[in-house]
This record gives sequence, C-alpha cells and structure tokens, in this order.
Amino acid sequence: MSFRARLILLIGLAVATITILLSAITSEITRRAFERIDEERTRAIVAQFRREYASRSREVVRRVESMAASDAVARLAADMTRPGADPAPYVEQAATLAREQALEIVEIAGPDGAIVSSAHYPARFGYKKEWVREKPVDWKSLGAFVEIEEFPDSSSAVALLAVRPVAAAEGGNVYVIGGQRLDKEFLDALATPRGMRARLYPEAGGRADSPDVAKLLERIRATGREADAMVATGFAAPESLHGIPLTGRSGKLLGVLLLTGVRDEMWNLTWFIRLVGLAGAISGIVLGVVFAWWATARVTRPVRDLVEGAREVAAGNWHATVPVSSSDEIGDLGRAFNQMTRQLVEQRGRLVQVERVAAWRELARRLAHELKNPLFPLQLTVENMQRARDKHPEQFDEVFRESTATLLAELSQLKTIIGRFSDFARMPSPRVERVKLAEFLPPIVKLFEPQWRAPGQPPIEGRLELGEPGLEVDADPEQLSRALRNLILNAMDALPDGGGIAVRARRMVGEIAIEVSDTGAGLSKEECDRLFTPYYTTKQHGTGLGLAIVQSVVSDHGGRITVETEPGKGATFRIALPAAAG
Repeated sequence: MSFRARLILLIGLAVATITILLSAITSEITRRAFERIDEERTRAIVAQFRREYASRSREVVRRVESMAASDAVARLAADMTRPGADPAPYVEQAATLAREQALEIVEIAGPDGAIVSSAHYPARFGYKKEWVREKPVDWKSLGAFVEIEEFPDSSSAVALLAVRPVAAAEGGNVYVIGGQRLDKEFLDALATPRGMRARLYPEAGGRADSPDVAKLLERIRATGREADAMVATGFAAPESLHGIPLTGRSGKLLGVLLLTGVRDEMWNLTWFIRLVGLAGAISGIVLGVVFAWWATARVTRPVRDLVEGAREVAAGNWHATVPVSSSDEIGDLGRAFNQMTRQLVEQRGRLVQVERVAAWRELARRLAHELKNPLFPLQLTVENMQRARDKHPEQFDEVFRESTATLLAELSQLKTIIGRFSDFARMPSPRVERVKLAEFLPPIVKLFEPQWRAPGQPPIEGRLELGEPGLEVDADPEQLSRALRNLILNAMDALPDGGGIAVRARRMVGEIAIEVSDTGAGLSKEECDRLFTPYYTTKQHGTGLGLAIVQSVVSDHGGRITVETEPGKGATFRIALPAAAG
C-alpha cells in the first residue's frame, strides 16, 4: 500500500469514528455560533460598503476640484463674470471636462446660476440651477451629496454630486458641478462583498419587488433612519436586508439604498457544523498530533533534502543530487529530482552550443544586410565614373566630383555601421561618479532643441521636469548621457508629424527614475516584447542596437529599464537606478 493510501485510510477512520460519537451534541452550539457570526458579518459588510461608497464620493470631489482648478475653467470664469459676457463659446466645455475626468454629469453655471455648459443635458443651456444659489453654502468644505438630476429622456434620477465655485478677478463666481448617476451601473461598479447586491429605490417612483422590501422601505421613510430586516424563503438560504436613507443637503429623503446579502455560505456551514460540531475540533487536535508525529519521520527529512538540492541547483550547482532511501511516492520524487538534474546538465550544454551558433548566424546576417545597402551605390558610382571616362571624357571632371561626394557619403555610412557594431561588442565598464540630475539633464535636452525647432520640420515641443531638487545617482556620466540621447532620438523617430517629448526625473522607493515620454502612435505588445533584443528594429535604416545598448548601460549600473505604452497615446521609457547613498 502506498504512503498516500495509508495516510488517507488513517485520517478517514479516525474522523469517521469520532464524528459518529459526537455529532449529537453540536446542534445548539452551532445555532448560537451562527447567529453571533452572522451579526458580525452583516456589520462588517455594511461597514465595508460604506467605506467603498465614501471612497467613490471622495473620488467625485477630487475630480470636480481638478476641473475647478483647470486653466480652461479659470478662463471661463474670467469671461463669464465680465459685463455682457457671451456664454456661447463655452457650450462644449462641460463635455470636454467630462471626458477628461470620466464623469457622467458635468455642468458649469454662471454667477446668476444659469447653465453655461452641460455635458449630459446640453439642451439645458441657459436654464437656471436655482439650488446652487438659493442660500449661502460653503461649497469648498462640502463633500459629495445626493441630488435629483434631470436627463434628456425627460427622466430624473438620484445622483452623487459635488460643487466647487471658481472665483474670478472681476468678482463673482461660476460653479462647477460634477458627479455620477446612482444607477445600476454605478452600484455594480462598487466593490461590494461577494454575496451582496446594492439597489437604489428613488423616493419618487421605484416599486419594491417583494412585500418584505416594501415594509422595510415604509419603515425607513417613516423614521428617516437605517433599518434591517430578515427575509426567510423556506428551506433556501435567508436574505438580510439593510436599508440606508439617502438625504439631500436640506435633509429631504431622496431615495433608499438597499443592501441585500444572501447568507448561503453561513446557511450551508450551519448544516455542516451541525453534523460535525465538536467532533471536528477534537478530531482535528488528535489527527494533528498523530499526523505530525508520523509525517515528521516519513516526509520532513526527504523534503528538506529536496529543498537543499533545489537551492544548490538555483545557486549554479547543476550536478546536485539528493539521497533516496524509500520506495514510495517520496522516494519517486527524489529519483525524479536526480534524473531532472542529470537532464538539465545535458540540455544546458546543448542549449549553450545552439545559442552560440544562432548568435553568430544572426550577427552574420545582420552585418551582411547592413553592409549590402551602401555597397550597391558604391558599385554604381564607380561604373558611372568608368563610363564617363570612356564615352564622355569632357564630362569626366563633373562626374568625378559628384561621384566622389557619393563615395564619401556611403563610406561614412559604412564607418557608422561598423562603429555601432563595434560599440555594442565592447561596452566599457562604467566609471561611476556622483551625478546631480538637476545639472546633468538640462544640457542633454538643450542639445536637441535646434532639431526640434528646425525650419521646414514638424515642430516638437520639448519639456524637462526635474521633480524635487537634490536628485542624485552614482553613474558613469558619459554612458548615462549616451543612453538618454538614444531614448530621445527614439522618441523623435516616433513623431514624424511633430508632437511632444518630456524628460522627467523623480524619486521612487529606493530608486531614482528618469523617464522619456513621447506623444506618438505608441507600440504594440509584440514590439514591446522585442524592443531590447539586439538587431531588432522597426526602422528602415536602423541597426537594432540602440535600445540594446541602452539596456546594457542600465544593467551595468545595477538598474532596470521598462516601457509603458498605449496604442495611439505614445510611450514612456523609464530608467530606474539605485538612489545615491547619502
């Protein structure tokens, strides 16, 4: 009989014997324990839902404050508080802000409360939002609140809103209003615990789907306070109802948020515990002692040998083996481990040889391809010079001058290609010194400014963000400068029609990040997977060594390089280096 079969048989007999003897005394203990646990669970679930709802409310406030602090709203406020202001140019402003902040509801009201722009209901342009100015409210300190909001389909719904005033220099305020409709989509997006549903019953409309729910809603409407109820459905798991009144700024009840939790897990657990009860606890203790004593001798020692063997293999000793002293499953595991290490040693040798051959083949292919391109123009140029001398001697001098220029250009390209392959083959060890990024980065960015503003070329807007002062790294300035120049050139290649390039430096946990971002077309997943592979390039005249050299430099400095991209929204290359020791 195998080790596994003996263990299953032993535990099965012990558990079955003790369970039969003690199952009769578990029913009352289980019922009381269930009630106590269920009450605690309900409170925890409601508290968790409140935290999630509060988090969503804070997010709405943050996004509204972000809109209120934007330059576009500041300009709108300045224009709308002038005498005779024309709101027509700002009709689409709310829609733009709504897309930027991912809010369903965005409206901008003028000093008199008239709507200047509405994202969700553009036809309300010019209507007055009376509640914004009906009485003095400290909007800046008020968080999110619920309010009835109208929509184009002639319906109204409960919405979670926030308001922030924007003052203008000429005096007066405009009001930025934003939020989300409290509909099924919003409630489904909340991180409600498993087994719980959230439903909203507006005060105006919204019929209850059961008599028990209707009674709970009536009780909440009568008292204005939260209420609980339990719905029993025969032999199925009961449901717990918890109603939360939603009141507006003035205290008026606008709706009831109903949380419904199905107690199926606890219900099933109750029946299981009633059958097992105290037997489970006692059998667990007994089986734990017996199993621990028996398994220590049979399992722990061989497993410990396997762990040590695995550590040796991980450390580089691929010839490591473990002793095998049994013929059961544990012994089979040890023999399989020893066989694995033997196969790894054999396969490693073959793999190294295959990789070497593949690397030389790839190098030869790439070098042949790169050298072939300039050799063809060289051949044509020499042939033209020969024909000119044989057939048109009087034109030879002119053809000679043109041909020598072409020869020199192609020879320069050959020299560049060979230089790049040579640089990649012998990257020197970095000469590390303390580099202050506030002094190091500006000259690199300044080097490219003439190319970004060159006449006849698509303009590129460059931006340098140094973050907090005093950022320092220990690096080789020449190699780090070369890596950054390669990344900036890469970003420029991604902007054939112009755009923006940003170079940033910022502090991360234990690291300093240097980022180069562009607003180009971005990269595909396949391109990201192969970006740093030597000789891989998507450019017509590239060697595929630029990013490989960058990765080599970053690796030699004990750092890492990553890329973040989204098709159509550009790419960001991030070099993370260890922060300089203090």
